[in-house]
Amino acid sequence: MSGDSTASEGLSTSILAPHSSEPHAAGSASRLNWLRAGVLGANDGIVSVAGIVVGVAAATIERGPILTAGVAGLVAGAVSMALGEYVSVSTQRDSERALLAAERRELAEEPEAELAELAAIYQAKGLTAATALAVAEELTAGDAFAAHAEAELGIDPDDLTNPWHAALSSALSFTLGALLPLLAIVVAAVSLRVPVTVIAVLIALALTGALGARLGGAAPARATGRVVIGGALAMVVTYAIGRAVGIAV
Repeated sequence: MSGDSTASEGLSTSILAPHSSEPHAAGSASRLNWLRAGVLGANDGIVSVAGIVVGVAAATIERGPILTAGVAGLVAGAVSMALGEYVSVSTQRDSERALLAAERRELAEEPEAELAELAAIYQAKGLTAATALAVAEELTAGDAFAAHAEAELGIDPDDLTNPWHAALSSALSFTLGALLPLLAIVVAAVSLRVPVTVIAVLIALALTGALGARLGGAAPARATGRVVIGGALAMVVTYAIGRAVGIAV
């Protein structure tokens, strides 16, 4: 009997304790999403500004035009990223608030129908009708609004995304990424500007690609390869265009 008891306790512990590598908490998943967005923003900054400064460097050896174009690209890109993120998240937040308001109204006007709907959701997930109803009743007794928001809408009413936070995060990540090619091409000697910048950018893209893949649970080699090849292609194209324009002028 003691062996059975120990096994039972072990089973109970394994059921109750989530795997440490799995983001069961909504906050953990949200943080991972923010990290992935930050990596992607930095990646955009690296590629965008690298393309600009390499293209201008192909047309002129003067540091002033290269720096001016790079700074302009950095500022324009950061503002564009921030504005796009703010508008996108604001629209999403407005939609979520409208859905939550409708759900709150339905709970006030038709509580029995909402309870049946919640039970049906859990029954569709594999619970028996009796168990699903018991779960729905217990959740409703605790916090009916939160239970329905999570089960029906997939929304945590206490953790809506802040559009200002999203905008600032996007602008900051883009800026940090854009500073790398800008500093590399300005600091390097004239004859080494393009090679130094290309090498620095490809290394940075390999790192961000690997990090992004790790955060997203994807295969690092494939994700890194895509990012590096895409960045290299962007620099080749802008360099060729800058060279052609410089010769024509």
